[in-house]
Amino acid sequence: MDINRQEGLQAPENKDNNHKSLNTPPPFVLKVGHYLPTLILLGLAVHLILPQLASVESSFQVIKTMVLWAVLLAALAQVMSYAGTGYLLYSVVAIVNQQLSVFKGALINLAATSMGMLAGGTLGNAAATYRWVRKQGVSAEGSGLAGTLPTIFNNAILMVLAVAGIIHLLLVHELSLLQFFMFLLILALLGLGFAAVSWGKSHRDSFTSTAVRIAAYFARLRHKPYVSDPTEASVSRMFAALDTLGNGGWKRPVLGSALSTGFDMLTLYFFFIAAGHPVGPSVLLVGYGLPLLFGKMAFFIPGGVGIVESTMAALYTGLGVPSPIAVVVILGYRMFSFWIPTLIGFPVAFYLQKK
Repeated sequence: MDINRQEGLQAPENKDNNHKSLNTPPPFVLKVGHYLPTLILLGLAVHLILPQLASVESSFQVIKTMVLWAVLLAALAQVMSYAGTGYLLYSVVAIVNQQLSVFKGALINLAATSMGMLAGGTLGNAAATYRWVRKQGVSAEGSGLAGTLPTIFNNAILMVLAVAGIIHLLLVHELSLLQFFMFLLILALLGLGFAAVSWGKSHRDSFTSTAVRIAAYFARLRHKPYVSDPTEASVSRMFAALDTLGNGGWKRPVLGSALSTGFDMLTLYFFFIAAGHPVGPSVLLVGYGLPLLFGKMAFFIPGGVGIVESTMAALYTGLGVPSPIAVVVILGYRMFSFWIPTLIGFPVAFYLQKK
């Protein structure tokens, strides 16, 4: 009698376990779903960068003949690019009549970008920006805008540059079939994102619940616990930022984003001069916007490492830039625009957090 009673008590538990096992994907499927996108993009990067490896020895010869003054101008242009991001944060905070110096804005952007590399990507960057801007005495509203609007403006400018680059490649017949479908996929995803946000402005509760479900799904794939509060707060800040833009507060932030992007492109241009191979504006534009946009879409690869470099190399060599020069220019540009700022950003983050 006792045995039967115990079996009766244990039966529902087994039933629940069976129910969970039916609804939960097998561990192998979860692992494949987590790593497959990364493997696909890394494989594409290897496919694009392998043809450039043969020119490594020639690239050393290019390095020996580089013009020092042009390299120094590239470094100065990158410093001015971060000054542009500082002005971007300054102008965003000024929308709500708050104050943040351009210098502090540049430091916060530098540190938040590095922290986003470690955890959270764009969301981690936005959260770190919000926290450090808030510590400067800026209101919660202004800090929320500072954590959201810069990404919106920077991605919008990159999207415009990418579309212009695709149009140019189509006109000169230099866009391969693989590149065409790759960038078409990126623009389609961005278009869907824009349409989703436009719909979400009128259906905010539904948009928020959908965003929470998607974030929870990815958390399960990574076998990590999930709390919905950060996602809901990020969505709320995004819509608050869009409401602010609708009231005409976009002009100075757009200028700051344009300055940041323009000086970043100038960094790349000065490296071409340093390597003894100046390029025209159209060639510079094509090899700049598309790879950086592709790197941002590969959000699960920090900084788009490997994706940006390989795509830039494929585009520039396809447009007539000698392979050894393309390798040197791209690696030099990425050293100044990505690796050095990332390494500097960690001690800056420690300073901001301690202060």
